[in-house]
Amino acid sequence: MSKVLIIDDDLDMCRLLERFLVRNAFEVRFAHTGKKGLEEVQNFPPDVILCDFRLEDTDGKDLLVQIKAMTPNVPVIIITGYSDIKIAVEVIKHGAYDYVTKPLFPQEILITINKAISDSQRKGSAVNMEVAENEAQPKPDLASSENVIRKIKKTGSGKYIFGDSKEFRHILKQMDLVSPTNYSVIIYGESGSGKEVIAQEIHTRSKRKNAPFIAIDCGALSKELAGSELFGQ
Repeated sequence: MSKVLIIDDDLDMCRLLERFLVRNAFEVRFAHTGKKGLEEVQNFPPDVILCDFRLEDTDGKDLLVQIKAMTPNVPVIIITGYSDIKIAVEVIKHGAYDYVTKPLFPQEILITINKAISDSQRKGSAVNMEVAENEAQPKPDLASSENVIRKIKKTGSGKYIFGDSKEFRHILKQMDLVSPTNYSVIIYGESGSGKEVIAQEIHTRSKRKNAPFIAIDCGALSKELAGSELFGQ
C-alpha cells in the first residue's frame, strides 16, 4: 500500500483528501505545519508528498528544499491557490515533481499521485539496474578515458541525448523548467544541431505527451502560405 503525506494547514482539505485517498487504497497521514511535516517525513516515509505552497510557519518553497534534502527520491506535488507561471517554474526548479492549483479535483489529484509514484519507482529501478550493470562490468582504463566523459540519458521518447558538458547540463535544466508549463519556446541552433530532438524531448516531458508531436519545416513554407498551413487562416 503506497503512503501519501499531506502537508497543509487547512484541516478540512486534509480530511477530504485523506478520505478520498484511503478509499483508493492509500495509507495517508497529514501535518498542519512545515515542522510537523518534516517530522512525518522521517516517521512515516512516504511514497509521495502533497505540500501546500503557503503554510503558517514556513514557505512551501523553503519546505520543498528541506524535504528534497532529506528524501531526494520522493516526489513532491505542490498545491497552490495561485495559478501563476512564475510559481510553477520556481517550484519545479527547486525539485517539485508537479504542481496543482486550487480548487482541487479528486480524479486529477489521483492521476498525478499515481503517475508520480510510478515514475519514481521506474526511476529507482533504472538506477538499480545501472548500478548492477556497472558493477558487473570491468573497470575502465582511466588513462585512456580521463579526457572522454560522456553521459547518456535515456529519454521517455525512446531516443538518446548525449552530452555531459556544462552547456548541455544547462540545456537539460532548461528543459526541466519549461516542460511542465504552457510557455511557447524558441530553440536556437545551427542546422543539424538537434533542435527537433530537443523539442520532442520537451513535448515528451510535458502534460501533452500523449498528444501527437508534429514537426514542420517552416523553411519549406512560403511567407504567403505559412499562416494558412499552420493556423488554417
